[in-house]
Amino acid sequence: MRVRRCWRFGLRVPQAVELVAEYRLGTVSPVEATRAALEAIERFGERVNAFVLVDAEGALAAAKESESRWRAGEPLGPGDGVPTSIKDALWTRGWPTLRGSTLIDEAGPWDEDAPCVARLRETGAVILGKTTTPEYSWKGVTDSSKFGATGNPWDPAKTSGGSSGGSATAVGLGMGAWSVGTDGGGSVRIPAAFTGTVALKPTYGLIPLFPPSAFGTLSHAGPMTRTVKDNAALLDVISGYDARDWSAMPTPISSFLDGLDDGVAGLRIGFSPDLGFVRNDPEVDAAVRAAIDVLADAGAKVDEVDPGFADPIEAFNVLWFSGAAKVLQGYGDAVGDKVDPGLRRTAEAGADYTASDFLDATAVRMELGRLMGQFHRTYDVLITPTLPLAAFPVGQDVPDGSTSPDWTSWTPYTYPFNLTQQPALSVPCGFTSAGLPIGLQIVGARHADALVLRVGQAYQAATDWHDRTPVLLAEEAR
Repeated sequence: MRVRRCWRFGLRVPQAVELVAEYRLGTVSPVEATRAALEAIERFGERVNAFVLVDAEGALAAAKESESRWRAGEPLGPGDGVPTSIKDALWTRGWPTLRGSTLIDEAGPWDEDAPCVARLRETGAVILGKTTTPEYSWKGVTDSSKFGATGNPWDPAKTSGGSSGGSATAVGLGMGAWSVGTDGGGSVRIPAAFTGTVALKPTYGLIPLFPPSAFGTLSHAGPMTRTVKDNAALLDVISGYDARDWSAMPTPISSFLDGLDDGVAGLRIGFSPDLGFVRNDPEVDAAVRAAIDVLADAGAKVDEVDPGFADPIEAFNVLWFSGAAKVLQGYGDAVGDKVDPGLRRTAEAGADYTASDFLDATAVRMELGRLMGQFHRTYDVLITPTLPLAAFPVGQDVPDGSTSPDWTSWTPYTYPFNLTQQPALSVPCGFTSAGLPIGLQIVGARHADALVLRVGQAYQAATDWHDRTPVLLAEEAR
């Protein structure tokens, strides 16, 4: 059975909310959906390398159990039977979590789920396997010496972005309807922008994390999907209090789908094309400006603004590089040449920072948070490009011609909002002349996750960028 013949949706990869509606009607079963996802993994696996582990037998067994529940009218929750993948940075009971590293002992024990994985199991989701990440998720592309490089659905010779690149590519090619990634400086939004998919870095603490990240309170977990509606549905499943995370927020009392289609009429949007310090590729600039026009036509009140902060890259690097040093510290002399050279270089720089350096960086972070809090007293959301460029060749940490070896040199729109812990959503807003996706970033005040999703939904409802068929799927149809 060929992937393109599995669904009435044509070439378009089915959405999770559509699948659940079909399950309820009995017109599609979780077993069919899971088989289609597994076939996509098998068909495209060698070309894009999105998975490090696939449990086809376990997934089909879980799908059959879900099918029985739907037939009995007793689904476990809103994600019952949805084919799902997990970034290999999040603990999964019974499976190793190797984080792209040769330093981690595969023997485990692996007897505990991360909070979001536990919530997915509770709702009956079919967990297909684990997706690729660079070593310890340290950079903005997805490759590792252990598992290789992950390609892009629109051109496998281009990077998927990272560090949740395997999840973005999986979602883009129908290797499961949704996935969960992590984001410490843009790691769900970067690959979403590069692959034409949707990803949310939620308000810090909305999705609990355990074990805690070595990168501290920069790191978030986030839903990765093809559409904003699926993103809201997945956020419903994986958010909620977990006692293992000291910073976990209370469980939401309403669904993120509530009010999702309320539109943007009357909302105040601050549009910053460059944050005052970024230079964009001209095609990115044109696509983002066209997206702003769409929102203005939908009734939003748009002002072109400069939020008023300087590039916080130095403060971010102090915090991030210190985290990298902490990652490798526990391995001592065993590290040697066993790690990504860039991670080793970053960790060596991080080891030289002092406590005073760390506190100075934290002070920059706190001031940026204050400034953005003031900004959102005037504007409901801030909109920027997600990235200033489209995907570059796979296997590189930085684009051709870069004067810096650091991934932060080409991700200036994403990491500032890890410092502030604000919700930030990336949605596709166009393509370059070479056929590569472009991302639009929507940033809200802390705890305004529902509003950010609402703006993203309004944009998607007025456009069809999210519905375009990736090159690899189109080739399959010919």
